[in-house]
This record gives sequence, C-alpha cells and structure tokens, in this order.
Amino acid sequence: MTQIKIATFNVNSIKARLPRVLEWLKNSQPDVVLLQELKCVEEQFPFEALFDAGYNAAVLGQKTYNGVAILSKYKIEEVIKGLPTLNGGLDEQARYIEALISVKGKIIRVSSIYVPNGGGDLLDGEALEDSRKFRYKLDFFEALKSHFSSLLKEDEIQIFGGDFNVAAEEIDVFDPKSLSGTVCFHPAERQKFRAILNLGLNDSYRISNHSQQAFSWYDYRGGSWQNGKGMRIDYLLTSPLGSDKIISAAIEDKGVRDQEKASDHCPCVVTIEI
Repeated sequence: MTQIKIATFNVNSIKARLPRVLEWLKNSQPDVVLLQELKCVEEQFPFEALFDAGYNAAVLGQKTYNGVAILSKYKIEEVIKGLPTLNGGLDEQARYIEALISVKGKIIRVSSIYVPNGGGDLLDGEALEDSRKFRYKLDFFEALKSHFSSLLKEDEIQIFGGDFNVAAEEIDVFDPKSLSGTVCFHPAERQKFRAILNLGLNDSYRISNHSQQAFSWYDYRGGSWQNGKGMRIDYLLTSPLGSDKIISAAIEDKGVRDQEKASDHCPCVVTIEI
C-alpha cells in the first residue's frame, strides 16, 4: 500500500508567494498539489523552481487574475483546461484544470478549482443575489455539478480540490449570525455547494474532523488571523472510492498563514492509502 498526500492551496499570486510556497512544500511534502489564484500567464509560471523542488506542473494561467495549476511528484496525464459550461463551451476564466495522476499503476483523477467570489459589484440598494458576479458564481457551481456528475460515472479515485468560496455550515465561519446572507455564506451558494456534495462526494476534512472548527481563510484586514476570525472555504472533495481510502485530513495553518507575506489562505491536505 502507498500513502498519497494531496493538498489544495490558494496562493494569492504565485510570483509574490513563491518563497513561502517552496518553504511549505519542503516542510509538508505533499505528493500532489492543487493551486489556485496564480495571477500569472503560463509563460510566467515558475516551472523550473517547482521542478527543482520535485514537482511536475500543469497550468492554466491568466494575466493578473485567477489561474490554477496541478503539481505532482508523479506523472501528470490527460490534462483538461477549463470548466465545461452548461451551454457546451468552456468557462472563459482560468478557474479549472483537471488531470490524471498515475501512481504505481493506480490512477487518481484530480482537479484544481477556483470558484468565483461573487461579490464586489453591488449597486446601491441591490441585493447580492441580483448582482452579475454573484449570478456568475451560482452558474459556475451548476457547471461544476454537471461536470462532476459525469465524472462520477467513472470507476476511479477522484479528488476535486480548491477554493470554493463558500462556507458549508455554521461551524465553518467564526460568526454565522453576522455573516448570514453575505458573500461566501449566502443561502443560495450554500445550497449549490450542498447539491454538489449530494452527488456522492464527501468533504474529506469533515470526514476526519467531525465537530472540529477550523478555518482555511483569514482576511488580511482587521487582524483576522490574530483574532481567529476566519472561514473554511477551501475543500478537498472525494469520490466514494477516494473517501474509502482516507487516512487523515487537516488544515496546515501554523507556520504558513502566520508567516510574513503569507497568502490569506491556508493549505488543506488529505492523505489516502492506495
């Protein structure tokens, strides 16, 4: 049997955060890493530095915004770049990349996902659910649900990780009463996320940590990290075959989020045995 450690990490600019990312890779030693919010085109991605750290990479980049990648100590195959939309095209933003990882004859399908935040464009008096960006977010969740529904027909280990920009339950936010109805904790987006889980996927962190409160994102403003005011919005979702093989799951915040020039997100990890 082989243990495989898979991580997801919104780095909030790979160029700005590369020293911190390399430091974390050395300390944590994940086998597969799903990165989000690269904020660079593929030509500017630090392939060489990450190869020197032991990782192959597949990248879907975008200038200034978004961007997703898959890093792996193992071979990366059959890369798919872009999320299929419900109308048969591909989402125009760099928010989804998928691939097969071959581990000693076993296949693991992984994807790195950066769900839109959905906020930031409200007009005076406009409700969040009426905004263009929030509707795009809900449509993105629907496209994810459709794509995952198709993938789950395959008899394989699947792990879909990333920044989903939604806290699923009250335990996943520091103050559910004041945050209710706000972006990342709005009933509409929480329902869309639950619909994805209801396909048969599992939240690997919650499988291993039934009632523990922990957060994966802390705002840079207002001393959120120092005061424990965070949200758990990053996930590693596992298919039934993947869920059966989970050994442990954790959020690696200490020594990462508290570093100088850290990302506002923390790496989330799951270890499976195959």
